[in-house]
Amino acid sequence: MSDKELEIAALQEKVSSLSHQLEAVLNANAERGTQKRRLQAQAHATAVREVNVKGKQVLVSSRERMGRNASICTQQALDLIPDDAILNQPGFVNRILEMFQNPAAHVDYLNSIQFAKDVFKLCQKVRHIFEREPRVSFVQSPVYVFGDIHGNLEDLHFFSDNLWRLGMSLTAGNFVFLGDYVDRGKSCLECIAYLFVMKYQLPNKVFLLRGNHETRDVNGWEEHYGERSFIFQCRNRFGDDVGYRVWEACNQIFDRLPLAAVIDQDVFCVHGGIPRPISNQTRIQDMLSVPRVAGINPPYEHEDDAYQQVASDCIWSDPASEEQEMTSVDPETGFGESLRGGGAICFGNKAVTNFLKQQGFSYIMRAHEAHAEGVALSKGARVFTVFSTSQDHNQGANAMAGCMLVDNDKLQVINRSPAYKNQYVHRRDSVSVSNLSPAEMEKRLKLGLVRENPDPDESDEEWDDFDEEEEEEEVDINIQQEGYVFDKRRRQSIDLSSMTNNLHDLGADLGNSAAGGMAAVEEEEEEDTIDGDAEMKP
Repeated sequence: MSDKELEIAALQEKVSSLSHQLEAVLNANAERGTQKRRLQAQAHATAVREVNVKGKQVLVSSRERMGRNASICTQQALDLIPDDAILNQPGFVNRILEMFQNPAAHVDYLNSIQFAKDVFKLCQKVRHIFEREPRVSFVQSPVYVFGDIHGNLEDLHFFSDNLWRLGMSLTAGNFVFLGDYVDRGKSCLECIAYLFVMKYQLPNKVFLLRGNHETRDVNGWEEHYGERSFIFQCRNRFGDDVGYRVWEACNQIFDRLPLAAVIDQDVFCVHGGIPRPISNQTRIQDMLSVPRVAGINPPYEHEDDAYQQVASDCIWSDPASEEQEMTSVDPETGFGESLRGGGAICFGNKAVTNFLKQQGFSYIMRAHEAHAEGVALSKGARVFTVFSTSQDHNQGANAMAGCMLVDNDKLQVINRSPAYKNQYVHRRDSVSVSNLSPAEMEKRLKLGLVRENPDPDESDEEWDDFDEEEEEEEVDINIQQEGYVFDKRRRQSIDLSSMTNNLHDLGADLGNSAAGGMAAVEEEEEEDTIDGDAEMKP
């Protein structure tokens, strides 16, 4: 063989050898690739804290053991992470949140002047938050939508336990409440205090709309609602003077609540229903033009009649029944007189169609009417009625409290089953409260933590004078609202005295008095003046 042929043969042998070596390497890698990598789980987390070092804020980290069952310990681990917003929050916020978590353990606090002071402080904090909001809030999904609460702490606690167990701040989405937080239930103060705290902590996540019970004429109607009226509970809890001032402070916040909300520019949320048009503008623009401080019933002097009507329609109107659609609804406008009477209106299919078409919306979510199923549909499944209390409306023992979840293009109904048992509201004959002393039982009866008992005896507890209670921070008990005066001469948009067919009260054993509004509790002296120039009686 020539030298050239020998060289070619040597190169071929080398290439063959390299090919075998490459194949062996690839096979070895393939075998190693089929073996599962074993990673050892570490039951530790890295906690990051912001600390002050020589006047400077510095981030430091440390490894902390979470425990074998990390999923079970999630909440405890999160609690270990400091949050400046939580650490520095006012004491009244902590007290109210602790009360909400376990009301039965805070009976003394709920019956104390300290609680009244905390409500005053809270009202001062949220007052300007609501006043800065437009009369229609625009919200992005996912959103939980809740109907009437009516002082039912038990059902509100059910939603807390199941929908925002780790707190609203750690729960995805926003929260819209459709109004009627007070009256009927016996825990009005507890419910409104908790919701105001949530608004104070999460102003861009929690939205509280106004219902018809967020007006003085209704929540001051003691002759009708008796011990279940908001004003009675305030006075019974704190005494006539301080109780009235707590009631008025809360009502000044109610004056500033938005009327409606819109989710994803598609779902219109309101307490009662859609308002009648008053101008060439859209109905949303009409609502946005309502004053940011509105008494409605009774109105302030600065409130225009037309916009008072818009606000009143939002909190009082109902869907028309099938019979009303055929008999009393105007075929041109789609509106008619409500079965409630008193000037309230109902809206029919035509009104719903016109409103949704004008605004480009798909659905209406409202509250205002009790339903044993928690959620009801009407008007061709375009109107949802949400009711979030299962008690105090004679809907039966199997009534459910409901809410809605709006998540992009999905609508989900969430109900509380009648089988759900709470941990702090009991019947009087329950073993859980059998060991309570008569005095402790009396306190819980007044707070609604014990049910189904005879009328309680008058409590022997004497309230200390409000001004004598010591506290580090002074509380301004003279609620100032300069520039807002009630117009007592104007005709009311809603006449409660003529509401002989109040649908909200059908079958309810809450009294039959037709006298209503502020006149129901005219026991104060004529010289009593509240809010600067605003003279009125509770």
